[in-house]
Amino acid sequence: MAATSEKDLSEQLRSHWLKAVAAIELRNFGYAISLLQGILKQEPEFLTGRQLLRRTEITKQKASKKVFFNVSTAALSVMKAQRELKKDPKRAVELIEKILEDEPYNRQANLVLKQAAVAAGWPQIGVFALQTLLEEKPRDTKVLHELGRLYHELGESDKEVEIYNRITEIDPIDAEAVRLGKDASARASIKTGGWTQAESYRDLIKDKAAAVSLEQQSRMALTGESLEQQIEETYARHQAEPESVDFARRLGDLHEQKEDFENAIAWYQYAADLTSGSDPGLVRKVSDLQRKRSEREIAAHQEFLTTHGPEEEGYRERSEALAAAKKTRAELAIDDVRKRAERNPTDLQIRFELGEHLLQAGRFREALPELQRARQNPNARLRAMNLLGRCYHELGMLDLAAKQLEEAAKEITSMDTMKKEVVYNLGLVYELMGEKEKSLSCMKQIYEADYGYRDVATRVEGSYERPASDR
Repeated sequence: MAATSEKDLSEQLRSHWLKAVAAIELRNFGYAISLLQGILKQEPEFLTGRQLLRRTEITKQKASKKVFFNVSTAALSVMKAQRELKKDPKRAVELIEKILEDEPYNRQANLVLKQAAVAAGWPQIGVFALQTLLEEKPRDTKVLHELGRLYHELGESDKEVEIYNRITEIDPIDAEAVRLGKDASARASIKTGGWTQAESYRDLIKDKAAAVSLEQQSRMALTGESLEQQIEETYARHQAEPESVDFARRLGDLHEQKEDFENAIAWYQYAADLTSGSDPGLVRKVSDLQRKRSEREIAAHQEFLTTHGPEEEGYRERSEALAAAKKTRAELAIDDVRKRAERNPTDLQIRFELGEHLLQAGRFREALPELQRARQNPNARLRAMNLLGRCYHELGMLDLAAKQLEEAAKEITSMDTMKKEVVYNLGLVYELMGEKEKSLSCMKQIYEADYGYRDVATRVEGSYERPASDR
């Protein structure tokens, strides 16, 4: 069953939701948490609400002063929720949420939340509980295995493959992750290749020898003459069976190995057309190769420009070609994300990606509504606010830019990578507003934490060289 979205809320609950979002903007975290808990009590499958609740709890925890020698009573509360789980899993979810209000990263509480949510028929909440733990400890292989098993139960083989790939990157000798990853990959291929719809094995593979040959070819890293030979052989088979998705896919793969991106894209697109776009793997492959082609073109132009001076022949043309290639890359990304947004209109993470790509393409007004919506996504909130600040900056709305960046800076307690970028952008806005002291204060905050960040050192040290009246 699909999770409840904002549009599914009653008028009263939607009002409470908007009040909660406003309370977070004002850093009134306690009130926001109370409102969100009330919403979830009536609409427990409102996943976005639960995500915002958790983000608010984490922000509140980071902002509050640590109390030493404070004994946690979470263990007793978790035991109570575990007993309730057997009788009423929905009630167990409510009990666990009270624990997570004060300890959002509590490992045992999140694991029980996962169990209770799955038992209640809300598996996506179970996924969210595990993702919360991985947010704090992304290399926790036990939790990753748990998430992999849950994706397996949900039949989401693509995501299952991603999880087991992450595990093997962390622990290459985890034999179980390797085995399960291969199994998941096979299921994903079967699911997207139309195998489940075939009436018999003969419908799928009419020529056993050809099938064996294809399997052997797929295991080889071909080069030179052997690569050209495989292209010729596969093309001959394609001519005999032009409706075969496997042959078209194979030709795309062979040309990709050859780094002939033009033909690789054409063959993968042909294969995608044969499936009427129903195979997301093929559609994604076309997009990936188009981006890869743009990246290679951009790299070639950049290499030329770094090794040649502006006075040399062809420099201006290369500069224009580089700008055009970057624009093409941005447009490709926008087109890809727009298609995903059409399929998942309520996915706020996709909205953030769309806003980000629009900003990179210089389409600032189009980016604004996407980034404003993305602020409701707890996982993208701060990045969306930072990009909103940049959009307002580019559009000359400096007061709105400053407000957005100030709020984002307040929500980040430590001077991490995100805060450095936000504070730096805020400093630039203050500078344009004529607020020199505020601008310099931003740069000094970063200087104290990271001397080498961008041009902060030059700005801060330069301020001491000027006469005091100019500072």
